[in-house]
Amino acid sequence: MKLVSFQSANGAKLGALLDNQILDLHATCQAVAPDIAFNRLLSGMLQFIEKGESAFDAAARVIRAVEANPDKAVWSTDPLLPPVPNPKKLLLLAGNYASHIEEGGGEALSRLETTPRVFMKPPSTTLTAHEQPIIIPENGMFIDWEAELGIVIGKRGKFIDADDAYDYVAGYTIVNDVSERELKVKESRVDRDGDEWFDWLNGKWFDTFAPVGPCMVTKDEIPDPDNLHLTLKVNGEIKQDANTGQMIFNVGELIEFTSTLVTLEPGDIISTGTPSGVGHPDEKLADGDVVEIEIEKIGTLRNPVVQG
Repeated sequence: MKLVSFQSANGAKLGALLDNQILDLHATCQAVAPDIAFNRLLSGMLQFIEKGESAFDAAARVIRAVEANPDKAVWSTDPLLPPVPNPKKLLLLAGNYASHIEEGGGEALSRLETTPRVFMKPPSTTLTAHEQPIIIPENGMFIDWEAELGIVIGKRGKFIDADDAYDYVAGYTIVNDVSERELKVKESRVDRDGDEWFDWLNGKWFDTFAPVGPCMVTKDEIPDPDNLHLTLKVNGEIKQDANTGQMIFNVGELIEFTSTLVTLEPGDIISTGTPSGVGHPDEKLADGDVVEIEIEKIGTLRNPVVQG
């Protein structure tokens, strides 16, 4: 299933993408299966993920009912939200593709010689949806793109073994880890050890710098997340073209390591890092640009760029 969140007059709602149309799962459930307990499973994405298999079965039942009785479907034209509008955590990987490390002048170590580098973005202000703008802030100097596969966590876990990690996945989405590459917080500041790293990290945190979407594809439709083709285009021109099989650490290993640092919860998103082809040092995003990321089996995340 391709599941979405959309903004209705009554708040965020859960939908399914069918032939590029948004099926309102909650309203359709009332029409085809008016069972109150059943209906509660489809009230919103986070609640849906938390309910696990019973909610997935409920959504599948509604979709089958619509296929048999199309007149019962309730469709929405409301704008999309990020698939998980309110995740507790948005965790991201730095340097998980050798090609990206090397294009920046670094040396890529093997997975046996190093560990993943995980950082966070504040989800309440960085998340933005499909077709919503990436806003260049007034203190933005060099804004860059990063196409990434996102893992949506399905259940709570700590110290998860890589072999069991798939059991903790609800589905997959697309993330653009938008980055300010040349941020310096204060020009007159006396440089200290670590300032460059902190400026890099602060440059990840601007509002709208984490487009996510357009949907979450349930894990049953992507049995091998470590073999997905992904591309990123700016104004129709391909800038990144890679496969998730090129990641240094695969999905299971990333979940295993991240769960040693923090308890993973339903709806948390782990963005798995970006391949080569970022703009720095030659190209940067500008007002009027359009960024499109396509990942096999998921779809296309599209965002215009505007000057704030």
